[in-house]
Amino acid sequence: MVKCIIFDCDGVLVDTEKIGNGVLLQMASEHGFKMEIEDAYHYFNGVSLKNCFLQIEAAIGKKLPEDFEENYRERSFEAFKKEAKPMDGIFDFLNKLTIPYCTASSGPLEKIRLNLGLAGLLDKFEGRIFSSYIIKSWKPDPEIFLHAANEMGFEVKDCIVIEDSVAGVRAGLKGGFKVYGFANGFNNTDLEEEGAELFGSYEELSKKLDL
Repeated sequence: MVKCIIFDCDGVLVDTEKIGNGVLLQMASEHGFKMEIEDAYHYFNGVSLKNCFLQIEAAIGKKLPEDFEENYRERSFEAFKKEAKPMDGIFDFLNKLTIPYCTASSGPLEKIRLNLGLAGLLDKFEGRIFSSYIIKSWKPDPEIFLHAANEMGFEVKDCIVIEDSVAGVRAGLKGGFKVYGFANGFNNTDLEEEGAELFGSYEELSKKLDL
């Protein structure tokens, strides 16, 4: 019996992954980095920005400029403001829920709040937003999900995690959670191989959870 649902944010609640990856790849290309957007879903989604930068630096063989993160935050936030939207079906799904839920993300708190606000979801998660930047532990380490479960007042066995990234699925499973993977066409094989139970829409997830 599921008693609490822990959602990732980007790519699960808010449709932002393509936007963020697009800005990062565009900026990194100015320093000689080349990667297809499909590969970015595999390598960058769900991990810390620092880890993404290290991957880029390893590929180009040099350090990125000191202001790269600041510029990325600025450019990506502007892009989010223009393009971010809620994931299809998320409002109907949340409205059906009769159990507590929260969001636990590797992103900074201000980014999570910005994107939830842009998607019209902030009021649904107010007071139940957990960021890796607050506890200083990032996926694929499980601490952010364990922290969220503890703050929500539930044991791991009573919670499920909803994720769309390899790092997030690994974090959830490592923490002992059952993990449902939101298949987006780019990540299906990756998430299934990691051990997530796939779903392709919130309507499908509602049926799986018998809501």
